[in-house]
Amino acid sequence: MKLTKFTHACVRLEKDGKVLVFDPGAFSETEQALAGADAVLITHEHADHIDVDAVVEALLGSASLELFAPAGVAAQLRGKAPGAGSRIHAVAAGEGFETAGFAVRSFGGQHALIHPQIPVVANIGYLVDSNVYHPGDSFIIPDGLEVQTLLVPIHAPWNKVGEVVDFVIGVRAPRAFPVHDALLNPNGLGLVEGHVTRFGAKYGTEYRHLSSGDSVEV
Repeated sequence: MKLTKFTHACVRLEKDGKVLVFDPGAFSETEQALAGADAVLITHEHADHIDVDAVVEALLGSASLELFAPAGVAAQLRGKAPGAGSRIHAVAAGEGFETAGFAVRSFGGQHALIHPQIPVVANIGYLVDSNVYHPGDSFIIPDGLEVQTLLVPIHAPWNKVGEVVDFVIGVRAPRAFPVHDALLNPNGLGLVEGHVTRFGAKYGTEYRHLSSGDSVEV
């Protein structure tokens, strides 16, 4: 399976001629990421994880594109793309489904706390083919199984370096790559990735930096 990182939280998976895209948000190259997509997984409603206009355009421009998202996001998109309503699916934590030849399991339920005065929204983490796990904006660890490829939220208003490291240690995936990194300058990115690389290695995780447009086989 080919994994391609785009800016921030957007990741594209390709397998057997099919394409699945995580979180094509406003910080990402959404048109490029969504080109030829068969399925889209949205973790939550924040604009850095879903560019609503771009996603609606993709849904209306394809007769087969399937989208999966928390219920509130799914309802919003059905209102904006009524012709694609049957292809827009609400997802809750603890579910399993197949789309475009990918097997998906869902975890979590809510976004990590940013501040007590900022409402907490629904957030779903997705594990694809018992391999690639995108947690969205959370540090929820999938229960009862092993993750092979972890997408690590490197930096956010809701996290700190110690929590990022503990998440990597807790999941203990053999390999890990960055997401949620658009708000860091090169100095900050290097600092956080240095900690993740060093501590991850102690617990069996090989962390590798990917820039936007980089691809790797997983």
